[in-house]
Amino acid sequence: MPRIARLDTPGLLNHVMIRGIERRKTFNDDKDRENFLERLSTLLPETKTQCYAWSFLSNHFLC
Repeated sequence: MPRIARLDTPGLLNHVMIRGIERRKTFNDDKDRENFLERLSTLLPETKTQCYAWSFLSNHFLC
């Protein structure tokens, strides 16, 4: 059964999650995590996206 379409309304808060394939780790080490944060800190202002909180977990990332 297909997933119901997500709401895409200006100003609506979204929960963004990045998961590792087959529940594998999403980051190899601290340098890998730092690289991701650097790219995220560049991408958010360029796209005028606000991230109110984020969290690294062993096999996924939440924003």
